[in-house]
Amino acid sequence: MGIADRRNAVRVAGTPTLLVGVLLLLGVVGVQAEDRFCVTDDRQREVCLSQPAERIIALSPGVTELLFAAGAGDRISGAVRYSDYPEAANDLPRVGNHTRVDMETVLAMEPDLIVAWVSGNPAEQLERLEQLGLTVYYSEVRDFEDVAASIRRFGRLAGTSAEAEQAAAGFTADISRLEQTYGDRDPVRLFYQIWDDPLMTINDTHLISQIIGLCGGENVFGDLDRMVPRLDRESVLAARPEAIAAGGMGEGNESWLEPWKQFDQLPATGRGNLFFVPPSTIQRPTPRVIEGAEILCEHLEAARGRR
Repeated sequence: MGIADRRNAVRVAGTPTLLVGVLLLLGVVGVQAEDRFCVTDDRQREVCLSQPAERIIALSPGVTELLFAAGAGDRISGAVRYSDYPEAANDLPRVGNHTRVDMETVLAMEPDLIVAWVSGNPAEQLERLEQLGLTVYYSEVRDFEDVAASIRRFGRLAGTSAEAEQAAAGFTADISRLEQTYGDRDPVRLFYQIWDDPLMTINDTHLISQIIGLCGGENVFGDLDRMVPRLDRESVLAARPEAIAAGGMGEGNESWLEPWKQFDQLPATGRGNLFFVPPSTIQRPTPRVIEGAEILCEHLEAARGRR
């Protein structure tokens, strides 16, 4: 069935489509709201499907992880480059990358749902997909509650609500566990480096900063206006963080910490508090932030012990 055909088709409880069309014209039957699969996306738009999605396209690695967490992994037809978790995601057909979607490939897949990334995907391409009659869900996960809510919504759209609810509830319980364990510990002033060149960090509106707070840390640049500010090294030296944490260009590449080792006057360097956190565990807004949070919490606890 083509895109236009799917857009115009109406299905009711196994009744043949043609017969339903006739009955609708006669006013004999109607499509009730409860027969549809509706959620509100992160742009506060109502997204509805007449049946659970069977051909989903994920336009960010984080979205791919969230869909798998919701039990919808076997319904993903395509994903962008770097969608590499869980292992099964590596076998998904690629539809470009998050900054430039391969429109021809997307259209050929005839998806019944596209999950887009608001701040990552090109707006003009997403608008074009909608103009062509495709259903687009806009995702922008900003906090722990958004992670759980997204899992539940994706479960609703994919017809996997039971599995999604279990995953969302487990995630929320893990957040509460970490908060109870570390939330009242003495604060550790932390600089979190999200990129190397240009040097970049995050403010307190970013999910990573919320993880820092969960661990009893204090983001030394949390009060800056931009969510992802650019800095110079002099700003970091002036802030005198007690600890520095960074990801890198790979899951085991700690090279971003190397330049800080020359600044013995920094409390973070002098006390040996230069910490690596595998980037995919903390920089993607997915249930795996629990893994990254546990690593960061342990690092900050080590910093407390070195005072």
